[in-house]
Amino acid sequence: MAEHSAEILKVVSEIRELIRLMAEPAIAERDRKLRSELRRIVGGSTLKANSVLLMDGSRPQKDIRRETKINQGDLSTLVKRLRESKLVEGDGKQPLVIISIPANCFESETTDERG
Repeated sequence: MAEHSAEILKVVSEIRELIRLMAEPAIAERDRKLRSELRRIVGGSTLKANSVLLMDGSRPQKDIRRETKINQGDLSTLVKRLRESKLVEGDGKQPLVIISIPANCFESETTDERG
């Protein structure tokens, strides 16, 4: 029974990803201003971009710092600015970006490793 449930869950997850892919243009239009503000806050920093991509609400800031090697002060400031712009939910200890972020969101923006 568990094997059958796992298979169903896998198929449902695949369907969800396909729907997200098809819906991306509509989501992008809806979130255009928020994504633009997100890119403005991140600037050209690869460290900040990688940190934002990890802000899914499941990781505390210390884990994000460890995974991306971003400076603690830079991450705290980043989360603060995202909260002020209403781009993250919660108290900031485990930041959750409220919009979907496509993997290529920061590609043309990030150019270096500055914090």
